[in-house]
Amino acid sequence: MSAPEVITFGCRLNTYESEVMRNHAVAAGLSDTVIVNTCAVTAEAERQARQAIRRARRNKPDARIIVTGCAAQIDPDAYAAMPEVNTVLGNQEKLEASSFLALDGEPVRVDDIMSAHETAAHLIEGFDDRTRAFIQVQNGCDHRCTFCIIPFGRGNSRSVPIGAIVEQVTKLVENGYREVVLSGVDITSYGADLPGQPRLGQMVRRLLANVPSLPRLRLSSIDVAEIDDDLLHLIAEEPRLMPHLHLSLQAGDNMILKRMKRRHTREQAIAFCDTARRLRPDVVFGADIIAGFPTETDAMFANSLALVEECDLAHLHVFPYSPRPETPAARMPQLPRDVIKQRAAKLRAAGDATLARFLQNEVGNTRAVLVEKPGLGRSEQFALVDIEDTSIEAGQIVDLDITRADHGRLGGHAARHTA
Repeated sequence: MSAPEVITFGCRLNTYESEVMRNHAVAAGLSDTVIVNTCAVTAEAERQARQAIRRARRNKPDARIIVTGCAAQIDPDAYAAMPEVNTVLGNQEKLEASSFLALDGEPVRVDDIMSAHETAAHLIEGFDDRTRAFIQVQNGCDHRCTFCIIPFGRGNSRSVPIGAIVEQVTKLVENGYREVVLSGVDITSYGADLPGQPRLGQMVRRLLANVPSLPRLRLSSIDVAEIDDDLLHLIAEEPRLMPHLHLSLQAGDNMILKRMKRRHTREQAIAFCDTARRLRPDVVFGADIIAGFPTETDAMFANSLALVEECDLAHLHVFPYSPRPETPAARMPQLPRDVIKQRAAKLRAAGDATLARFLQNEVGNTRAVLVEKPGLGRSEQFALVDIEDTSIEAGQIVDLDITRADHGRLGGHAARHTA
C-alpha cells in the first residue's frame, strides 16, 4: 500500500489544486494511485503530461491513474483514450471530495466549465515539501487573448471571498508558513463578481491587516492593464508585500499586442515599471513573453527584445509560440519553427543578462532570505541564494549579507535571524 502520488504541471494554481486533490485522495483512503494534473498552455506541456502518464504506468503497473487539469478539461476524450488512464476528471470535479470516493463509476467526469460561477476556498493545512504556500484567490478568465486556450479549461473569472482567503492564510501561518503566494488565472481581475466588487489591492490590504503575523506575501502574475490604486499604495508602503512583480506582458510590440487582443500597450508596460520602481526602488520584475507569435516581423520582435531592457525584466519566462487548436492565433500566418526557436533563444539571453546585472547589483546589500532547504533560500526579490551556514532550518527567514553573485544566484552569510 502506498500513498497517492500527485504529478503537477503548469501554474501555481495547479500546485495549490494538487494539494487539494492530495488531501481528498488521502481522506478517501486511496492507495496505489497516481494523479496527473495537466497543463494546456503549450503543446510541450501536453506532451510532457502524456509522457508522465506513460512513465507512471510503466513504473506502477497496478496503480490507478487519474488524469485531470486544463488539458484534460479541454480534451477529455484524448486522455480517456490512453490505455494507461483509468479516470479523467474535469477542473471542477477534481476539487470535489466526492470524486475520489466513487472512482469506479463513469471513467470520464468532465462538466461544462463555463457553467461554473463560484470558486470555493479549499482549506489546506500545509504543502508537501514546500516552505511557501500557494493559495487560490481567483480562477478562470473573462478575456479572450487570441493565443490562449486556458479560459476553455478554467471557465470565466470567479473570485474567492476575502473572509475565506483570510481564514486560509491564518491557518497556514499557524502551521508555520512564512510566505504565501496569491495565485489565480487572472488575479488582477479579482473581485468583479463579488458583492461590492473589491479590487485586488483592497483584498491584499484587508488580508495583511487581518493576518498581522504573516511575514511575507507574494503575488503571482499580474496584468498591467488592471492595476488599481490600492495595490500601488501597497507596493509603495507595505514591506510585507514582496518587491517582486511578475507581469503578464506577452509581447513588446503594439501591433502584436493588438493581434493578441491584449489590453495594454508597450508604453503602458514601461510606464507601470517606471512607476513601481519609483514607489519601491528595490522592486524587481519578471514577465511572460511569447517568442514568434504569428505575423511577427523582425522589427516587431526587436520591440519585444528591447522591452526586456526597457522594463529591466530580471526573471523572464519565455514561451516559444505554440498554436493551440481552436484559438484565433492558430489560424493566422505562422512563422517557421526555426525562427521561433532563434527568437526565443535571443529573449532568454537578454533575460539572462538582465538577471546577471540585477544579481551583481545585489552584492553588498543585506536581504531577508526565506530558507527553502539547508544552504539554499530565496530573497524578497525571489533571487536564489546560497547560504553559507547550512545549519539554518528550512522555513526560517534570515538576514543575509550578500557577498557574491554567480551562476544565476547569490551567496551570503547570516547577519541575524528575523523570523
